[in-house]
Amino acid sequence: MKNITTQFSRIFVGILFIISGLIKLNDPIGFSYKLAEYFSEPVFNMPFFVPFALGIALFLVILEVVLGIMLLIGYKTKFTIWSLLILIVLFTFLTFYSAYFNVVKDCGCFGDALKLTPWQSFTKDIVLLFFILILFFNQNLVKPLFSNNVQNIVIYASIVLSSLMGVWVLNHLPLIDFRPYKVGNNIQQGMRIPDGAEKSVVEMVFIYKVGGVDKEFTEKDLMSIPEGAVFVDRKDKVITEGYVPPIHDFTMEKDGSDYKDEFLNEPKLIMITAYDLVKADYSGMEKLEKLNQDAKAKGYKVVAMTASSPEEIAAAKKQFGLTFDFYFCDAITVKTIERANPSIVILEKGTIRQKVHHNDLKDLKL
Repeated sequence: MKNITTQFSRIFVGILFIISGLIKLNDPIGFSYKLAEYFSEPVFNMPFFVPFALGIALFLVILEVVLGIMLLIGYKTKFTIWSLLILIVLFTFLTFYSAYFNVVKDCGCFGDALKLTPWQSFTKDIVLLFFILILFFNQNLVKPLFSNNVQNIVIYASIVLSSLMGVWVLNHLPLIDFRPYKVGNNIQQGMRIPDGAEKSVVEMVFIYKVGGVDKEFTEKDLMSIPEGAVFVDRKDKVITEGYVPPIHDFTMEKDGSDYKDEFLNEPKLIMITAYDLVKADYSGMEKLEKLNQDAKAKGYKVVAMTASSPEEIAAAKKQFGLTFDFYFCDAITVKTIERANPSIVILEKGTIRQKVHHNDLKDLKL
């Protein structure tokens, strides 16, 4: 019975680590955004790690895949199981912290393929911890499946192939797009809230400075606010979250107006996304004006979306000779639309027809 339980744990943990790692390896930039969120000041306050988020993300996802394979074939059992135990303890701490303090809404354990709430993520890690502890206390039952030479070849090959996959998706696009902005999806439909959908219950909270200390008051408490209290701020506290459409916070703002309804009805629209023009790839930015002229000659409307400031937009337009207009959109939304900075999206009346990395402009079908 002990051997059956151990072998089941070995297969379950190994396969889950491989699947989780491959999903994140398909989109390491997306996982790096999640790590940057953990490193941010409101969570762990370690902003010095943010510039290294992508490197850490690549290392972790490749490690997940390789450790899963090592466990399945029984390669260096003691090292493998100890590594898995350390990783799962770290992940369990992170997901508990996220859930208890409600600071990170989605741990990113399975990328955009499967969204888990913080408590679901924590529960998943507790289950994994249980099975890894079974392996830890029964290490002698985890035997190698192949000879040493074959084991070494398998592991080295998995490291090389995982690394090559990571490099490829960084320089192109994810192999599989799990995001709401994938090819074939319609943005207007993604923003709609179905009839009868559950609505969020929101409570308004008012913050007043009382005796030099900020205190929160609900609408019911407004009549009892002490005399002399000074209003500081007002925030909305979500009591229960209702239906959230797959696409939200999508805007195309310029000079105080939102043009998304107009542009999403265009039959031939090219949308260039660059969430941060200061950090945008230089070689990619250099190609955009030629793309603009070629596309306009074929009847396309060309616009760009960014979260950069008007001053940064003006500087980029001057530096690269860009003649198309930029529209503001939240950085998180722009990053969700496409990972490359910049990237190109072709739309037909709001339906996404093609997406390409700036390295793959030759593949664009106008």
